Amino acid sequence: MTSTGHPRRSIRQHPGAAAAVLAAATVLLAGCSSDDTGDNPLDGGGSDGKSVVVGSNNFAESTLLADIYGEALKAKGIKVSYKPNIGSRETTYGLLKNGSIHVLPEYNGSLLAYLDSKAPQTSLETVNAAAKAKLDSKLTLLDSSPAEDKDSVTINAETAAKYNLSATSTLADLKDIAPDLILGGSPEFQTRHQGMLGLESEYGLKFKSFKALDAGGPLTQAALKKNTVQAADIFTTDPTILKEKFIVLQDPKNLFGFANVTPLVYKSALSQEGVAALNAVSAKLDTKTLLDLDAQVQLENKDPLDVAKAWLKTAGLN
Repeated sequence: MTSTGHPRRSIRQHPGAAAAVLAAATVLLAGCSSDDTGDNPLDGGGSDGKSVVVGSNNFAESTLLADIYGEALKAKGIKVSYKPNIGSRETTYGLLKNGSIHVLPEYNGSLLAYLDSKAPQTSLETVNAAAKAKLDSKLTLLDSSPAEDKDSVTINAETAAKYNLSATSTLADLKDIAPDLILGGSPEFQTRHQGMLGLESEYGLKFKSFKALDAGGPLTQAALKKNTVQAADIFTTDPTILKEKFIVLQDPKNLFGFANVTPLVYKSALSQEGVAALNAVSAKLDTKTLLDLDAQVQLENKDPLDVAKAWLKTAGLN
């Protein structure tokens, strides 16, 4: 399987980088070079007086996750600096390889698709093992969190009430009612296995019709809210789910693959204490929690650093 794409998180789904982003990366490399020289920069997790550099891609959730992981390191007395909103995976992966950044919140299945588009994604364990095998030797993945940000079939509150569906309902529960429903999503969703083709072959779903909109963006959200479509491809940590009381249907066959939040790190930059701190964060971060934290940032306009610190305190990780 390969990940389907969407503009809001195109960094992890489609790793193309614009010239402007590459130019910005060149500036970033120059800015970091004086702090990141030597064969093993930051060996010992900052014991040489340098900072662990935590980077993020250029969308809101990545910045929030970088703040969460970075502040968890700070809580262990590790010096941290941030390089937020860098750009695409194509850019950030290169910066990780040369040690200009040391920690980046990644999505395991999407990273694997970037490293090897033909690699099968059959389980969390196989995805992580395959991704680690493809990584540059200076890099590794730490523990994956249960939190996932990926495609889903999501229904609106009106449809949920009409057919008695809830957050525990699965895609299989749509089999008898799909012929009454209009499904919305990007044009590509209609022709992908991780889309209508897989919904039919894996779950036996045949919808009344398909309405081409955008990739989980405002057009799709508005159509689902207005009941122009009754089901749609919405990403699992989209704050609209909370705001509009949408219901995400469970995907027990993992049609939509894996997109677990997983720290990608430059091995020599972190001490064992630093590794343990990041793994402790991942152990407590699930999709419901991440959705709530995203909503605080994107709907309530709270500062992501403040949201990160507050959650770490609540989780006992500060």
